[in-house]
Amino acid sequence: MLRLAAASLAGLGLGGCLGEGLVTGALTAPEKQSALDVSPLLLVATTRRPAKDPRAAPYFTEERGRGLSFAELRLSAPDRSLIGKVSSVVTGDWRLVAAPRVETGPGAAAAFADATLGRDVLLYVHGYRESFETAALSAAQLSDGIRFRGVSGLFTWPSAGSTFDYGYDRESALWSRDALEDLLRALAGPAGGGRIHLVAHSMGTLLTLETLRMLRADAGEGAMARIGAVVLAAPDIDIDLFTKGVERLGPAAAKITVISSTRDRALGLSSTIAGGVLRAGAADRERLEALGVRVADASEYGSGLINHDLFLSNGEVQQVVKRAVARAAGA
Repeated sequence: MLRLAAASLAGLGLGGCLGEGLVTGALTAPEKQSALDVSPLLLVATTRRPAKDPRAAPYFTEERGRGLSFAELRLSAPDRSLIGKVSSVVTGDWRLVAAPRVETGPGAAAAFADATLGRDVLLYVHGYRESFETAALSAAQLSDGIRFRGVSGLFTWPSAGSTFDYGYDRESALWSRDALEDLLRALAGPAGGGRIHLVAHSMGTLLTLETLRMLRADAGEGAMARIGAVVLAAPDIDIDLFTKGVERLGPAAAKITVISSTRDRALGLSSTIAGGVLRAGAADRERLEALGVRVADASEYGSGLINHDLFLSNGEVQQVVKRAVARAAGA
């Protein structure tokens, strides 16, 4: 994923409305710590092939594994002091420390569900060109950024982590649908217990939408009732495929919030690769809202060249995720 510096509020023209009832530029009281900041443990489900020693870096590779793996990943939280904030500009924010528990095979999905201890889960599904490490760090950044109080989770599929492997990444994402459905089924069962909030980015939105279609068809409305917020950030999906997918979700489509931007240059390149077909994340707000989903148009909130990861790099856009989760948690 291309990293963007967080845009300053002064340079964004914050007099407008981002959508979702969020008046931009509003000041709020400081939030409490995220659960991840208190106990830096990330639950991971992955279809990547384990490294030679999956309990140490790089943990999992870019190759496809033989089944779903579960890992408990210990992180190092960022230094919240002034000196720490300054040094993090150079050294980074969150860091991976170790994976003390790894389980591969038929019991991986159940192990993940058991580890949630019945709490709500925020499950991040990454996009194109992500390594295991960058995906895990993005999951941590997202959960901590919205001060999530439940379990932080990551579903990571075998991305090659290379700009020139778009085709491999797309096929790997779709290849991972059954594994993600198995995980969601386990979380929706008695071992899970809490709500499952999904935040997917870019190519990961294709995997997520397709899996939700399968889950509804195979497990019915009971499983879908356990799904909370579904946030699709910069969805790299053919607009026609996106339309069909949303229609097949029926009433569950109302759970979806799309973060879109007509200035997302990464989606513009993806459209070119796909023969000029518009990507859902770059579609006009009116066209998306007509499908019955919520839309937060972030077109005016990117100050970088790419504008593809605003849900991580821009605090105002990140609040869309927070509001979606809060709304679903209160439903």
